[in-house]
Amino acid sequence: METETKILFREYSDVLEEIVAETLWATVIDAERGYYKIENVPFYVKTAFENIIFAEFDTDENQLVYKSTVTSSGNSTIQVVILKKEIGIETVRKIIESKGCESEKLNDSFFVIDVPSDANYTSIQKKLDQLTQQGIIDYAELYLSENHR
Repeated sequence: METETKILFREYSDVLEEIVAETLWATVIDAERGYYKIENVPFYVKTAFENIIFAEFDTDENQLVYKSTVTSSGNSTIQVVILKKEIGIETVRKIIESKGCESEKLNDSFFVIDVPSDANYTSIQKKLDQLTQQGIIDYAELYLSENHR
């Protein structure tokens, strides 16, 4: 039986230029060894959906805390900021979803994309670059897997 738990990630964000803390849902893979699989797309921390990670309980934080990545899922995480509000975030998300990606929305101007390991990132990147050149969005490659480099 799979059990979900939250894992705390704490790291420096190049985009925000400060230390960020974010909790992600994870499925317990092997509690004794501290192995967990990430179950949602991160907004700020450099990891990806379905990565297998190692986490330990931290008494100061009173929760499980990320220590390292055990196995990469091959997925990538892209941050997107909507610059032209009149276009609408859902319109842009639908364009990205048509490329075989899922996304998670934080608010009306910011969302993240999960690029699956088997996706053609060149095609997705071209569309992101086109939207950027049109002044509709800006984006950052938060976590780029080896599959997409």
